[in-house]
Amino acid sequence: MIAIADPGSCLTFWAARRILLTMLANAKRDRVGERRSATRREILDAAWAIARESGLAQVTLRDVAEQVGMRAPSLYRHFESKNAIYDAMFADSWKACLAVMTEASRTPPTSARATIRRYARTFFDFAVADLARHQLMNQRTIVGFEPSAESYAFAIETLETVRTGLAACGVTRPEDIDLYVAIGGGLIDAQLANDPGGDRWSRLLNRTFDMFADNLGIQT
Repeated sequence: MIAIADPGSCLTFWAARRILLTMLANAKRDRVGERRSATRREILDAAWAIARESGLAQVTLRDVAEQVGMRAPSLYRHFESKNAIYDAMFADSWKACLAVMTEASRTPPTSARATIRRYARTFFDFAVADLARHQLMNQRTIVGFEPSAESYAFAIETLETVRTGLAACGVTRPEDIDLYVAIGGGLIDAQLANDPGGDRWSRLLNRTFDMFADNLGIQT
């Protein structure tokens, strides 16, 4: 007598087989993507290492390739040009800054002056911690480099985070926001240029932004 398989069992088998094949295919694609992302990250880390040791303008495709153990032409599989590497570094920097500024805004201080100080302090500390990063983010150090719209969007979002926090303190006029940014940038540049690793201008931050608040008539 011939045994007849349960049709439901056959359907279950083929359904399970399709699911397994789909999972395997997805896993393969993920592995490829993960390897590519890891290589891009390695290239960016090498570029940052060179920038921090020798200066942003000294980053070359040859030196980056040597750091990661590949030929310079092979870099083009991951970045179309040196400026594309700078663009990814720019995005990296502002993404990190956005995360820091967003965290600072989660639990704002109870007074307007303390809030004004907090945003200034948070950005100041982030900037002076890494000269090369600050130069790429905030200064036109690289001739011919312009960040892409996608990368620049992180800078805009960071400023909007600060703008929203300052608006809650009554600081809303564009010229007042510009002054706030300019004052902070001046303190950062003075610190990095004259006392890197020290606190000569860092110590002046609260006093400076209290003067800013005084000018706007913010009492508390």
